[in-house]
Amino acid sequence: MFTKILVCEDIDSISLGIMTVLQKNFPADIRSAKYCDDALLKIKRAIYEQEAFDLLITDLSFKADYRDAKIVSGEKLIEAARKEQPDLKIIVYSIDDKPYKIKSLFDDHSINAFVAKSRESATELVEAIETVYTTDEFYISPQLSHIARDMAVLEIDENDILLLDYLSKGLTQPEISSILKNAGIVPSSTSSIEKRINKLKIYFKAHNTIHLIAIVKDLGLI
Repeated sequence: MFTKILVCEDIDSISLGIMTVLQKNFPADIRSAKYCDDALLKIKRAIYEQEAFDLLITDLSFKADYRDAKIVSGEKLIEAARKEQPDLKIIVYSIDDKPYKIKSLFDDHSINAFVAKSRESATELVEAIETVYTTDEFYISPQLSHIARDMAVLEIDENDILLLDYLSKGLTQPEISSILKNAGIVPSSTSSIEKRINKLKIYFKAHNTIHLIAIVKDLGLI
């Protein structure tokens, strides 16, 4: 079983709950951090001292305060931790259950498990840890298992999400084109945007742009 676990969570009550569950179920050295910067420092120090962590459990959202933080999200922490320790097992423990976000975490950041914060999350966290340790399979909270089967989300990239988000805010195609060009995103022409919107309408079987936005919001893409 894992011998050294790091928990990164900024809400005291939630952090205490996680620590209590872990201490009750696993004979491991369990440490915690409220800030992503501190968590990364602990990871680096553990590696330097040749006592590396086996498992990182982290939230995704961290509320800003008086500290000048360099790493402001769990996603960025995961990226940084992977660079320092590629074989580190990672479990995300978060209330952010948007399908696109979860699939991105598995596909782009190779997390090992996603546990949704809920009434049953303590039990699910234990199950996730056992699954990650004993098998090569990923774990996702049962109530979110449909996400793993939702192939529609798999074929949507970040630029599509950005486009859909701008459309949902009422921006016109020329306005979106200008924003994308200024951000250095290609293709960004009005014609390419129109073609992509039409393809998305066909893909999601949407009758019009308003219907398209309604569909992707229901799927949790935006």
